[in-house]
Amino acid sequence: MQRTLSALLVAAAIVAPTQALAWGNAGHRIVGEAAARALPTETPAFLRTRSAVTHIGELSREPDRSKGAGKVHDHDRDAAHFVDLDEEGKILGGPPMLPFQATKADYETALRAAGLDMWKAGYLQFSIIDRRQQLTSDFAYWRILKAAEANPKWRKHRAWFKADRIRREGLILRTIGELSHFVGDGSQPLHVSVHYNGWGDYPNPQGYSTARLHGPFESELVKTRVRASEVEAKVAPLRVCDCSLEQRTADYLVATGKLVIPFYELEKAGGLAETDPRGPAFATQQLAVGASELRDVIVESWRASANSKVGWRPVAVADVVAGKVDPYPNLYGID
Repeated sequence: MQRTLSALLVAAAIVAPTQALAWGNAGHRIVGEAAARALPTETPAFLRTRSAVTHIGELSREPDRSKGAGKVHDHDRDAAHFVDLDEEGKILGGPPMLPFQATKADYETALRAAGLDMWKAGYLQFSIIDRRQQLTSDFAYWRILKAAEANPKWRKHRAWFKADRIRREGLILRTIGELSHFVGDGSQPLHVSVHYNGWGDYPNPQGYSTARLHGPFESELVKTRVRASEVEAKVAPLRVCDCSLEQRTADYLVATGKLVIPFYELEKAGGLAETDPRGPAFATQQLAVGASELRDVIVESWRASANSKVGWRPVAVADVVAGKVDPYPNLYGID
């Protein structure tokens, strides 16, 4: 969105007829903080401090705050925040969300076969998976550094292990903030729809609004009428999926996409009016969905990191934790 909270109303008024960025500062903060407060005790204690909760909330806004850095930066990254699904679950009427393409290159090939490209169609699904994979790697490094720092056999390099662990904790907070942003975007129905800012130039037999609803819903309504405490109260119990990253991400976005028509029905029935409680209730529900999903995938990444290898040459987390391998050469660098 914009760089300050005070600019949100201006942004809503001048938003261009292209995919907007969501939720807005208030919404993204809420998602990040609610997820962090819901983390179970199995996750590292530094993530559950008051300071970390605040940092995650603030860093959840960062992918929007960087907008305007330059043409190359913006053109590549703007499409990271959305994917345009139609009513049949197809991306801009082209390839379906599933089966999931293995890489962005494969995705672009599938889109081009339909006369599309991913900067028009969006690639939110890859944004989520990319940050999830990074978080698993970050956690693996942290596990190794924490174990090495505590091992008396490797006291010679303890100061470096500690310093690098502290650096890694900062990186983890940033990665979670970025993951929070994209997971949050995925809980906003207008971020997974061709009807992202009014119904648009599509058949409209139900007479759904063609007004620019995106900014007013995700920004002003959330900022003025949604309470963080109510979102936190609706965060669901932990749900760990015994499935691939791709499957979980696709299921999550497709489920959000099924709420696009209910959103337009809600607007048609007056639910977004200034005094109607249904609009804030809908936003509260979806912010809680985003926070729940974020908490869940953080936990999944933490658990997956125990079986990871990092560094060069790669060293297994399990071997360092067991005291079998001094990771210093692998982490500091053997070049």
